Amino acid sequence: MSLKAGIVGLPNVGKSTLFNAITKKNILAANYPFATIDPNVGVVTVPDTRLEYLEELYIPKSLVPTTFEFTDIAGLVKGASSGEGLGNKFLSHIREVDAIVEVVRCFDDENITHVEGKTDPIRDIEIINVELILADLEIIESRIEKIAKKAETTKDKDSLFEVSTLNKAREALLANKPLRLVDFDEDEILVLKPFNFITLKPLIYAANVDEETAVTGHNTYTDLVSKYAENEHAGVIVMCAKMESELAELPDEDKKVFLEEMSITNSGLDKLIFATYDLLGLATYFTAGPDEVRAWTFKKGMNAKKCAGIIHSDFEKGFIKAEIMSFDDLKELGDEKKVKEAGKLRLEGKDYIMQDGDICYFRFNV
Repeated sequence: MSLKAGIVGLPNVGKSTLFNAITKKNILAANYPFATIDPNVGVVTVPDTRLEYLEELYIPKSLVPTTFEFTDIAGLVKGASSGEGLGNKFLSHIREVDAIVEVVRCFDDENITHVEGKTDPIRDIEIINVELILADLEIIESRIEKIAKKAETTKDKDSLFEVSTLNKAREALLANKPLRLVDFDEDEILVLKPFNFITLKPLIYAANVDEETAVTGHNTYTDLVSKYAENEHAGVIVMCAKMESELAELPDEDKKVFLEEMSITNSGLDKLIFATYDLLGLATYFTAGPDEVRAWTFKKGMNAKKCAGIIHSDFEKGFIKAEIMSFDDLKELGDEKKVKEAGKLRLEGKDYIMQDGDICYFRFNV
């Protein structure tokens, strides 16, 4: 299961600098709008100390962490949904992601031009959010215009339900309410899903701060963003994109020392990844042996059979049983043999709900 997040924001808020840190790629991060002309896609490994332990224990031929894909979208401006700046071309790229990371400038720097004149994070957030709402509204209006009359004439049950659901979504958007804050039932969600509405996607605000604030954890601007996000049930990560970009250039050991000296537990990027995983309700299980140790991302609530299918469809089709032990038990007892002797290696059926940290061996027959 590949996780995709889109990075959005106004020009010059630190999106491309953050993307540099994420991918260790040196894309153009110029001090003017639209420096990023095409969407940049980068893949970063998800940090997980459990993998390090499993590697030391099994000494596998290969180690495969789970990954996180980021798409850096060109800076949006007021009027983007109607073609201003680089317009709808880039809004379309956001529809393909699972979650949105909205970078918000929470620092003052007279040497970095602000497209709106001065730092005001709430104004910036509302500019972006309005553009995303208008982009979704355009799709809804077009679809209703196409099917409403036919649905009313034919009295087709499915078509009428689609029109009703879209009208519900339309009313929310006209009231400046993102679709993720609307109470849709399961059937309505099924209707909306094919449209990939941007405002239906979960969102995290990345409050981009200066280095001093990265250490203290907040400033007046980030406090405003946190309060705004709380009302939206959105997440907030305070991070310094400039610092993250510099950290990305360091070897892992030097990076660890730097963070310790700054009294920072996790880098901003790590916090962003962890928060996005939590936002999307994701967890990790492992397969481990002398050939390969590998992390797999799954949706919380998935059963063993469905999780087997993440590895290969044949595993799901021919699922028999899953041999499972927890990472915590393995670490506590030291090796598989002791886990078995302690009676903590379990044989689970297809309906077993997978847990974060499960180490699995799937039995199947096709």
